Amino acid sequence: MMSAEQNARITRITADQPAGKLLRQYWQPVALSVELDGPRPIRPVELLGQHFVIFRDESGTLGMLDRDCPHRNADLAFGRLEDGGLRCPFHGWLFDVNGDCLQTPAEPKGSTLCKRIKQKSYPVIEKSGIIFAFPGEGEPPAFPDLDCFIAPDNYVFAFKGLMECNWLQALEVGIDPAHASFLHRFFEDDEAESSYGRQFRATSANSTMPMTRVLREFDCPDITVDTTDYGLQLIATRAMSEENTHVRVTNVLFPQAFVIPLSGEMTITQWHVPVNDTSCYWYAIFTSFSEPVDKDHMREQRLKLYTLPDYRPRVGRANDYGFDPGEQASKTYTGMGDDINVHDQWAVESQGPIQDRTREHLGQTDKGIIAYRRMLNQAIDQVERGEKPLMVLNTTQAAAIQGPATMDGVGPASNTEDYWKDVDARRRSAAPWRQAAVQI
Repeated sequence: MMSAEQNARITRITADQPAGKLLRQYWQPVALSVELDGPRPIRPVELLGQHFVIFRDESGTLGMLDRDCPHRNADLAFGRLEDGGLRCPFHGWLFDVNGDCLQTPAEPKGSTLCKRIKQKSYPVIEKSGIIFAFPGEGEPPAFPDLDCFIAPDNYVFAFKGLMECNWLQALEVGIDPAHASFLHRFFEDDEAESSYGRQFRATSANSTMPMTRVLREFDCPDITVDTTDYGLQLIATRAMSEENTHVRVTNVLFPQAFVIPLSGEMTITQWHVPVNDTSCYWYAIFTSFSEPVDKDHMREQRLKLYTLPDYRPRVGRANDYGFDPGEQASKTYTGMGDDINVHDQWAVESQGPIQDRTREHLGQTDKGIIAYRRMLNQAIDQVERGEKPLMVLNTTQAAAIQGPATMDGVGPASNTEDYWKDVDARRRSAAPWRQAAVQI
């Protein structure tokens, strides 16, 4: 059982809180690259309870600044892109992507005020369709050589969605292998041709059985959790017969992401990024091994569920997540439609803005969540001692973290480890963009 103080320690993310200090040690997704497309590439961003503005200047260079103008604190998200920077409409003060003040036009001729003004700026970089920012102090860590970062642009697709709850409960649903057999249970299986880009709709590797049927008929997985140099690896096996076992390998990428299989050819790397204490965005990179991603199709699928410009869900708390008791009786376990993002949204938002973990009772299937919370607390302790926590990497360390391996397949009941490693290695070795197996 967790105390209220312990719960606050791992959930609260402002700069003065333990978890907030930890998360500021890492690069954080702040926007999709497509959000800065168009004639006015400026976006307000709330991240970790702080307010920023991101923009591309006239040369296309990315920048992220504190959102309030240092003159009279007007909102720079309404600024003008001109003369090599972002200009505040209030008095015309102009700032470049580094936060340097270029002009204070209303000041008297010969004024040196501009030279003494500096708006706080933050490192930003684009990776696989996502803009990452480093909100902390000092040198940012290096990016690991994950599949989602080294695959070429036409083999990745990025998207995001808003959740109205604390980041930690949103993340924890993704590191829980047992919930899929219930929360995402379908009483009917779709045709294979309609499975592209949809979670749990394709067939498992080495099988003609749809994942939906596997999850429905074999709902009691045996879960093992191993500590890795990047976080955790979870292996869930479901005995199907004396000869065959379903194997699903997923990963926790510390501090706040997971890597899971979408299908035999595609994986999902997904971050849960705090907007503030009571809301978060999930950012996902879909990585294909076998062929380029159909980005238009993937985006069209997801925009049926999310509204622009803020990627808010169309189905959510305001309309009871689309709940239909007739559907619950005959079609889906939740009665909330056929998109698992809606199911997950209900599960984590129904726990409250910040889950009260003093009232929960964990079981054996929660061993991944228990292991992750232990790792999270250890990392918070390290930051408080002035030490570098897990996954704050230098260049050499980052190059050594690859993959990670993940898959979903039906293999022999014995030697499941050899089976899933072989499936993963063969997929990697056949990938056009990576013609060599990666060490697992």
